[in-house]
Amino acid sequence: MRGRFITFEGGEGAGKSTQAEILVRRLSSLALAVVATREPGGSAGAEIIRYVLLSGAAKSLGAEAETVLFAAARDDHVSAVIRPALEHGKWVICDRFIDSTRVYQGALGRVDPRFIRGLERITVADVMPDLTFILDLPADVGLARAAKRRGAEEGADRYEREALAFHTKLRDAYRDIAANEPNRCVLIDAQRPPSAIADEIWAVVSQRLDPATTSFALEDAKP
Repeated sequence: MRGRFITFEGGEGAGKSTQAEILVRRLSSLALAVVATREPGGSAGAEIIRYVLLSGAAKSLGAEAETVLFAAARDDHVSAVIRPALEHGKWVICDRFIDSTRVYQGALGRVDPRFIRGLERITVADVMPDLTFILDLPADVGLARAAKRRGAEEGADRYEREALAFHTKLRDAYRDIAANEPNRCVLIDAQRPPSAIADEIWAVVSQRLDPATTSFALEDAKP
């Protein structure tokens, strides 16, 4: 039985990592095998590219070059981690995936969507998310959260350094994706307490993917 693939998307400080961790714990409590991962990164090769991208070293190369680097990282990530896990019946929970490229490099970097989708066909193919949660909140709130999370000792990454207008457009682009792909994407109000957000996410996962039944099915399949 193929596993399930869930991704978390949204702007800086939206709480993607927190909610992904909570969901991993809840799924694990049902005795499901769960893989937690992230992008850019998630595999040995992709983590090297992550450093280059988030440091800002590739920014001067332009949005299309950054898109190719993200695609290279994703190809390694999918091949080494995501696809094998799904083929072994595991649930994969990923902090960012294809929608981040569609938004950051596509909508904001103005890279041709046809170019991005062409790279997706090569790197992702049939490994599309079953469900994507887009955590939504005002850009200024997200940036303030991100700064608080970093603290005074750690500098902002390449995207956190962008102006507020950039992050406002980013939010709008994510909302457009949620509106255009309702079968896959669920827009979540991320201004609420983390526990309330987590409960809504769990309700959606339970309704759409029925993890409890999956858990019982896997138990029945054991020799």
